[in-house]
Amino acid sequence: MTATALIVDDEVDLCRLMQITLTKMGIKSDVAYSLSEAQSCWDNNDYDFCLTDLQLPDGSGLDLVKKISASSNVPVAVITAHGSMDLAIEALKLGAFDFVNKPLELPRLRQLVENALKVVSQDESIEKPNQPTPEQQLLDIRLIGASAVMQKLKATIIKLARSQAPVFLSGASGTGKEVVAKLIHDLSPRRDGSFVPVNCGAIPSELMESEFFGHKKGSFTGAVADKQGLFQQASGGTLFLDEVADLPLVMQVKLLRAIQEKTVRAIGDTKEIPVDIRILSATHKDLNQLVHSGDFRQDLYYRINVIELKLPTLNERGDDIPVLAKHFLASISAEWQLDEPIQLTEEAGLRLQNHHFAGNVRELRNILERAITLAETSIIDSDHLGLPTLTHDHKNNTTADVESADVSAPLTADNLNQNPKALNGQITNNLHPYRTHSQRYSSAIRTSTPESNSISTSSVYNQDRRRPELLADELTSQPSLVSISDADLPQRGLEAYLQEQEKSLIIKALKQTDWNKTQAAELLGTTFRSLRYRMKKLDIDEEQNEDLK
Repeated sequence: MTATALIVDDEVDLCRLMQITLTKMGIKSDVAYSLSEAQSCWDNNDYDFCLTDLQLPDGSGLDLVKKISASSNVPVAVITAHGSMDLAIEALKLGAFDFVNKPLELPRLRQLVENALKVVSQDESIEKPNQPTPEQQLLDIRLIGASAVMQKLKATIIKLARSQAPVFLSGASGTGKEVVAKLIHDLSPRRDGSFVPVNCGAIPSELMESEFFGHKKGSFTGAVADKQGLFQQASGGTLFLDEVADLPLVMQVKLLRAIQEKTVRAIGDTKEIPVDIRILSATHKDLNQLVHSGDFRQDLYYRINVIELKLPTLNERGDDIPVLAKHFLASISAEWQLDEPIQLTEEAGLRLQNHHFAGNVRELRNILERAITLAETSIIDSDHLGLPTLTHDHKNNTTADVESADVSAPLTADNLNQNPKALNGQITNNLHPYRTHSQRYSSAIRTSTPESNSISTSSVYNQDRRRPELLADELTSQPSLVSISDADLPQRGLEAYLQEQEKSLIIKALKQTDWNKTQAAELLGTTFRSLRYRMKKLDIDEEQNEDLK
């Protein structure tokens, strides 16, 4: 069936040009020269999409955008004169599909029309009653959870995918902003193009212009060949600017122009190149506050924040925690090639639901990875989670995570005498979910005399489960950790020192068993799964360590 379009503009020559262009694309079109005529055409005919100017003799094209968006899913694009970008942004907020600038560039017009027809084709292909659409199936696979806030989020994503408007994703760290950005791309007419994510905070400021816009050979020292920028790579697709708040002010100006004009100029080039991209951006920072403080340009803020999508925290969707945990356990098992399926006990599941997740979904996965490492079997109990003890508020009938009183203050040389439990070696193990070292490290702190305040530390790997012969061999071959002076403290910090000690012990056990991981795990008093995980974390590779055998 031939597609039909409504063209609305008071310039006769421009309407004629657009009509000829659409006819060559096989699209039938009607022309209206005023707002009232356009509304009459819309009421009496069926159209697949609409192109309308914003400045009409008897009113604003925004009224037509509002009417079409409220009554149908037909994509409507706006034509805006130079300098009227604010009106175009307002049209996008009202539901417009996209915009094109005057003077009209025919390649840009054809691209816009093709994208609109893809939306129409997509709508026709999913009209099957009582059956989940492909879009809904993809959302359910990639966005785990069926809570009320997640259902609302999924519905919003489908609507945003139809549009070409810039979307700003806000939310705390770990809420899945890049996952949602990729979904918007994959459900949009641009899904056949590239999805190019870029972390704005990870690019050095002096290389930022080259990374975004590219450069020509010889344009500066080190430019030994032409380089295509991220904007060119994303042309025809979507550019995702993660942590956009970290852009320096100088780059914000150049980014603003590229977004507004939809053209870029590579460093050392003499001409601008048109790019057809959709901008998605995200940050965990408060952009509005940064605008007020002068750290982020207000005009760029309005360009990228046409539509804001706030992602819920994991604490706001607690009902999804069990299904998320099940999904992550299955994913980690497949990734680590575990033979047995991993399961949570009922107590562990309840403990997760009562935990306050500061790191959101990312923290949940980290907790489960650590629990799998610590568990001796395929069953994960609440003790394996390593979460703080729950306290019950009888007055408000609520529970909350609490830190142990024994470690409420930092343990330093100045407060050892005020912490008798620490002096006796009775330190409560209270690991934070993001710490890398697990409860398999046992430590005892001793002092020689109360006056000297000198501290000596003895740390062995799971001492109570070690084989006597291996432990004796270790203590005779490893440097003694007793009576460490200030000059002998690890130069790279405690974490690096402990990792070096752990790596040394694992390699020793592997050498003793001729790199048989099962026997080495038994010698170390741990599980095969835990050993393999630690070897991966510490970069211990059998092929790379043939000289250690």
